Amino acid sequence: MGIFDFLSGEFIDVIHWTDDTRDTMVWRFEREGHEIKYGAKLTVREGQAAVFVHEGQLADVFTPGLYMLETNNMPILTTLQHWDHGFKSPFKSEVYFVNTTRFSDLKWGTKNPIMCRDPEFGPVRLRAYGTYTAKVADPALFLTEIVGTDGEFTMDEISFQIRNIIVQAFSRIVAGSGIPVLDMAANTADLGKMVATEISKVVAEYGLTIPEFYIENISLPEAVEAAMDKRTSMGIVGNLDSYMKFNAAEAMGAENSAMAASMGAGMGAGMGMAMAQQTQAGPWGARPAAAAPAAQTPPPPPVEHVWHVAENGATKGPYSKAEMGQMAAKGALKRETYVWTPGQDGWLKAEEVTELAQLFTIAPPPPPPGV
Repeated sequence: MGIFDFLSGEFIDVIHWTDDTRDTMVWRFEREGHEIKYGAKLTVREGQAAVFVHEGQLADVFTPGLYMLETNNMPILTTLQHWDHGFKSPFKSEVYFVNTTRFSDLKWGTKNPIMCRDPEFGPVRLRAYGTYTAKVADPALFLTEIVGTDGEFTMDEISFQIRNIIVQAFSRIVAGSGIPVLDMAANTADLGKMVATEISKVVAEYGLTIPEFYIENISLPEAVEAAMDKRTSMGIVGNLDSYMKFNAAEAMGAENSAMAASMGAGMGAGMGMAMAQQTQAGPWGARPAAAAPAAQTPPPPPVEHVWHVAENGATKGPYSKAEMGQMAAKGALKRETYVWTPGQDGWLKAEEVTELAQLFTIAPPPPPPGV
């Protein structure tokens, strides 16, 4: 290495930082034993700020732009060093580049449930989570209060502290808001603004700001949510007594339909056998002498109806026809009593139903003589 190369390597004449990460907030430009050349070029890109620290003291802060490091561009450092106007010598300083862009999609959440007093459910426990963005608003203050002498400071190193601040502010605001639990989903935007305002007051002391804050979900314990689901189901069902009667009527209708289908199948089988017998008969309808008599298929049994009785706004039953006859004999079933059976078009009076009308016309025979 020549003497010229050695001397030129002792001085830094270009200072810049290209960030290839997504979470670096502060990066220190420093090479041990190298001095900054007077008149060196400083490049500060958009989304960055450069902070000079000289002998442990905060000096000049540079916003985005291209600078020549001379006495007129470094007023604070010039004052600290008592440089005169003709100063041309190299100097030693630490240069910290601060990332001033937004750090987005940062997560927050309540590690433990928040106790609140709900006007409808009483004491409840809530959990919540969401996202937020953070940004360095004051690079010098952030460097002084948080970073210190850390050569490379990332977002992970402060995100835990910010999450604690968020949870504390969220707990206090939600607990004192008086918003019912069932209405919180409709008020997450307003709650988010209130929490963001409260957080910004605290993080401003660190040189930070929270441009965006979102509440993605507010939830109750699983047991409470299950109870609410049951309550919702009951609300959909409505009158439980009417719902049970409706289900019973549907089940009876399905049973009668199955019985009718079975009877239809039996009648179809009987007709098929009759047609087969006719086919086997002679041309003049005479049966051949050798043909064996066909077995007679018994007719299907009659359908036994069951009856429901309307009395004082309520329904009773189902009753068989025999039970209805006993009720008519005792006077519990009258001609004007309304009855219904599956397949009947609405409620009818008992005397209007042929099958039941005979229950009121059959009179007992006269008593034997001498009794």
